[in-house]
Amino acid sequence: MVQAALKTVLEPIFEVDFQPCSYGFRPGRRAQDAIAEIHFLTSRSYEWVVEGDIKACFDEISHSALLQRVRGRIGDKRVLGLVKAFLKSGILGEDRELRESSAGAPQGGILSPLLSNIALSVLDDHFAKAWAAMGDSHDREYRRRKGLANYRLVRYADDFLVLVAGNRNDAERLRDETARVLLPMGLRLSEEKTVIAHIDEGLDFLGMHIQRHKKRGAQKRFVYTYPSRNALATVKAKVRSATRETTNQSLAELLNRLNPVLRGWTNYHRHGASSATFSYLDSFTWRRVWTWLRHKHPKATVKELRRRYFSGWRPTQDEVSLFNPGSVAIVRYRYRANRIPSPWATKESAA
Repeated sequence: MVQAALKTVLEPIFEVDFQPCSYGFRPGRRAQDAIAEIHFLTSRSYEWVVEGDIKACFDEISHSALLQRVRGRIGDKRVLGLVKAFLKSGILGEDRELRESSAGAPQGGILSPLLSNIALSVLDDHFAKAWAAMGDSHDREYRRRKGLANYRLVRYADDFLVLVAGNRNDAERLRDETARVLLPMGLRLSEEKTVIAHIDEGLDFLGMHIQRHKKRGAQKRFVYTYPSRNALATVKAKVRSATRETTNQSLAELLNRLNPVLRGWTNYHRHGASSATFSYLDSFTWRRVWTWLRHKHPKATVKELRRRYFSGWRPTQDEVSLFNPGSVAIVRYRYRANRIPSPWATKESAA
């Protein structure tokens, strides 16, 4: 309750200062906004990408550096004392021993995402300042003609990309620059997981695979977003787990477990080129449910199972039918840029 009250006090204050390139755990913003911005920029010559991975981000945030950023906006010592007490609250281990924490933001708390955003806003502010210094679109075009790189940050929580209109050397320089910016916050980039990729090679971000290639039957290249292989493997594992467990339950109970998983996964990915993946997921799930029914009734014939459990070709019981991922319509998500409204917009920003 104290954390919730503290979040209610702090969030409106810091939201005014947060940069538009940050999307994670902020009101009115979602992962699709980050993916839409990546699609927008990579379709406009931002071809090199620094895929950043912060090593143990939530465990390594410097308490002193974070409190210093909080003090920049909060002067009330009682509020500062509550924030400090939360950071120093310690970690309860599996052995039920409470250990003191000298760094990091305790995970699982209501306040943790906001404090993490405050800490990582040092990265947002750095790249937002650089973006503003590049000027408008005409100035950025002039920079490119002079051989200078343009670049922009897109961040969702501790996952971020630096999109570069330049060459690989520019991307490598920005990777090193990012590491220097994070260092005062006690954070380091993972050398193994922080990679530089070209949009033609493709990259995975927030469960989506983003890649540029030729459109079928045409010579022009476009940037496409698909469900990533890891995201597909994750939902398939959930389907396997549900259909591999005991058959001592009704089909309706099984479908009530599967349908929310399928519906949520497809709703998240319906803004990409996902129709083929949805059809595949439907076939995969249908086969798993059919196999589950065969195990539940090993002596029943195919005809008996179809008469008892199927309405058409969909497994059905008690008016509950297996959700069809292939029926989900693909809808392009509109890129909102800087037009995302804030619940605490000031009169100046609203104007």
